[in-house]
Amino acid sequence: GRAAVRSGAREAGKAHLPDRTLPIPLPMNKNSVFESCCMKRICNGCDHAAKKRGMYDCPFCRTPYPKDDAGSLAMVRARVAKKDPEAIAHLGTEYSNGNLGLQQNMRRAVELWKEAAELGSVGALHNIAVSYYKGEGVERDEVKSAEFHEKAAMKGDAQSRHNLGCNEGEGRNYHRAVKHLSISAKMGHKGSLESIKKMFMGGVVTKQKYAEALKGYQDAVEETKSHERDEVNRLFY
Repeated sequence: GRAAVRSGAREAGKAHLPDRTLPIPLPMNKNSVFESCCMKRICNGCDHAAKKRGMYDCPFCRTPYPKDDAGSLAMVRARVAKKDPEAIAHLGTEYSNGNLGLQQNMRRAVELWKEAAELGSVGALHNIAVSYYKGEGVERDEVKSAEFHEKAAMKGDAQSRHNLGCNEGEGRNYHRAVKHLSISAKMGHKGSLESIKKMFMGGVVTKQKYAEALKGYQDAVEETKSHERDEVNRLFY
């Protein structure tokens, strides 16, 4: 965990963080930091800008960062007790990975994701879909996997939309595949654009469809750009 450095943190916290209104680029796990105190994601650009200004607590809620895994887990459980859907989903993910001192338990992870999904977590719907597809924590069921991907995609999950498109492509339902993949490409999903390009190169997608997807993808990526994010990418990637 990141140690909390308190001196000057409150005062610095009044500074404007430049990227807060911008969408976080995909994949979110790579391009943002998850704050276990308030269950929000802060983009790497804002996180970097905050640290440059001496802010070493959460930029959203001003809570000092936990010093260790036990502190992080306590924060998550406090939010779970309040029925925060993102906290419940996050706890499920920690069980699935065996993080924060928890013993890996896929069955428990899926139980938590199902609870979180009922409370409105879109990410939990996606995780359940993947669990059914892999048969982890539940009996393998491709039909149920597709159903949960559909639910997640309808609520704006780009990865689930991408997976639906890939499934249709594998079944040679190219028209349906491109419909799904175009939506996720226009959300900034690079893999979806690459899938459409492969179908175009293979002669099953028109040049117009590929061009539309390419422009949509480029527009989505452009919307996420900022000086701070570019600086992080130069320094760390």
